[in-house]
Order: sequence, then structure tokens, then C-alpha cells
Amino acid sequence: MSAKNPQLRTAVKAGSSLSFFERYLTVWVFLCIFTGISLGRLFPGIAVTLDAMSVYQVSIPIAVCLFFMMYPIMVKIDFTQAANAIRTPKPVILTLVVNWLIKPFTMVAFSQFFLGWLFRPLIIGTEIIRGTEVALYNSYIAGTILLGIAPCTAMVLMWGYLSYGNQGHTLVMVAVNSLAMLFLYAPLGRWLLAANDLAVPWQTIVLSVLIYVGLPLLAGMYSRYWILRNKGEEWFERRFLKYLSPIAISALLITLILLFAFKGELIVNNPLHILVIAVPLFIQTNFIFLISYVAALKLKLTYEDAAPAALIGASNHFEVAIATAVMLFGLNSGAALATVVGVLIEVPVMLMLVEVCKRTAAWFPREPEKATLRDPRCVSAYK
Repeated sequence: MSAKNPQLRTAVKAGSSLSFFERYLTVWVFLCIFTGISLGRLFPGIAVTLDAMSVYQVSIPIAVCLFFMMYPIMVKIDFTQAANAIRTPKPVILTLVVNWLIKPFTMVAFSQFFLGWLFRPLIIGTEIIRGTEVALYNSYIAGTILLGIAPCTAMVLMWGYLSYGNQGHTLVMVAVNSLAMLFLYAPLGRWLLAANDLAVPWQTIVLSVLIYVGLPLLAGMYSRYWILRNKGEEWFERRFLKYLSPIAISALLITLILLFAFKGELIVNNPLHILVIAVPLFIQTNFIFLISYVAALKLKLTYEDAAPAALIGASNHFEVAIATAVMLFGLNSGAALATVVGVLIEVPVMLMLVEVCKRTAAWFPREPEKATLRDPRCVSAYK
């Protein structure tokens, strides 16, 4: 199949399987929690010293880590595929509507209900953000908002592959959402945060998007073009990406250790906070998947396009959310901690939804020849 279609061959390589680090990401996050808390209690000055190394409120060590989190994601994306959206626009339109017109507002609603009302008596305390005292529950809400407005542009390639989806079209949706995020993330984030009594200077959130989305986006696009032109696709896929992906995960884990080094005291004193933050994030993920999947069914999309369209809406670009929370509210903020909880639940929940997709594939029209991973239940389509 891949020999007949070069686009699908590239898609297989882009998300063909979960690496060792990615497969056990939840385990690594738990280890980071333990390591970070231990370091924070044994050497409380380490994270503070690193965070103090900043320019214009940008922590240099954190910025370096976050760049290496984002760059490997961006360099994998073939943005020239975005033009293919014109040919089959329905899945792309669906994911744009869900990610930018529905998902941010349902995230606010769930967070306000659970963190701002139902669990509010359990979230006692305040913190100082930019010289202003902010209730801890409100800081957690801010973190969930930053997650809710960041559509996934990385691991969704793997979710689409594992669910027997159309990887060619998944790449298109990833490219379109990455470009949309560059222009929509800052204004939407500032508006929703301000509506929840968290004033954020406009220039700060624009700067965060430019540094943590724009810079790795431009670096990824240019280096991808240069490498493919000068080294070739085989070297890019087999040599360059092979060593780049572990760097991204390592940068993420180092950042998480610093985050938990700061928040260790809070977690030790009240580990229930992790659980209460996870509740609205878990419900939001499943709710967005449900409405996206049902909408795809009503639009009569084939399963191979419907599955990745629903999965890209359900998952979050937690790297961008963590980066923005750190820059806007600080490494030791509740908002940063809330984005880390998003990492904690992302992999197991999305793997569960992949199984849901595979078990309900018969609800949709099938075009299994579009998929890059063969669905064993559609053997006849490959004969």
C-alpha cells in the first residue's frame, strides 16, 4: 500500500509507533513527581536559582527546555500538506470548529463547575501572581484554560495511526491547527483568562506564543526544508528524527522535575489537589471526543477520517500549555501545576479512546485503503 502512495509512506514514519519513552509517559511523569518533590525538599534553592535566570520574565533554562520540547514536534509536520484540505475539507472544518469554537468554552464550564464550585472547599489557599494575591482554585482554572485552547499537534499522529486512521489527512489537520494556534492562541487565551478574573498583559501572552510556538515553528519549518533538500528524506526520517524524539521527551521531563520541585510542598500537604484537577480534564477529554465523534458520524465521514478528527479534538498540546503557564504565572504557580496534570492523564485516556474508536469503527462507512496501519478486520480491502 505505501509503495503506491508516497504521502502515506511519510505518514507512517511520522507516527508509526509509540517510542519507549512515549509508551510509558505516565510512568515517567510519576517519577518526575517523586524526583521533583524530593529535590524541592532536599535542595529548595535549585529551582528558585534557575528560575531567577530570566530576561523579560522569560526563564532562560526553562525556555531552552521548552524549545527542545516543541521543536521536534514542529519539524515533523509537513505544512505543505495543508493545501490538501481543500480537496476533502469536512474533517478539517470539524476539527477547527471543535478546537476553537467549542472546546475552549466547555473547558471553562467544566473547570468553573468542578474547581470553582464543587471542589472549591477542598482547594484552600492563595498564591501571589505578578504582585496580586490569587485564589489557588482560580490559578488551577487558568491552567486548565491554557490546556483547553491548545489542540494537539504531536501525539495525535500516533493516536490516528493506532486507530487505523488516515495519516495523510491527520497530517493536514495537524498542520492547519498548528497555523491556527499561532494566530488564535494569544487572543483567545487572554480573553478567557480575563473573563475568569485573571488579568494578563497582552504583550506577555503574545511574547509567550512567539517564543514557545512561533520560534520552534519557524525553526522546524526551515530546518525540515533544508535537511530534505540537502540530506534527503531517508536521512531525515531514519537518522535525524530517530535521535530527536528522545530529546523532546527528555526536555519535557526535566521541565516537569522543576515544576514539581516548586510545588512539592503543596502536593505533600494536599495530594488531593492533583485528583480534583484531573476530574474536569478527564471529563472534558471524553466529552469533546464524544461530540466530535458523533458530529463525524452525522457528517457521514469515513471512519478513517472520523477517528483522527475526533482524537485531535480530545487531546491537548500540553507542551504549549506548560510553556505558556510558566511564562504567564511562573514556574511555581498553580496554573503550571494544572497543565502538568494534563500530561499525567493524557496517554492513558487517549489510549482508551483509541480502543473506543476501533470497537465502534463499524458505525461508519469504511475506506480501509486510506489507513496506514492495516485493520485486521478489513482483510478483504487489501486483496
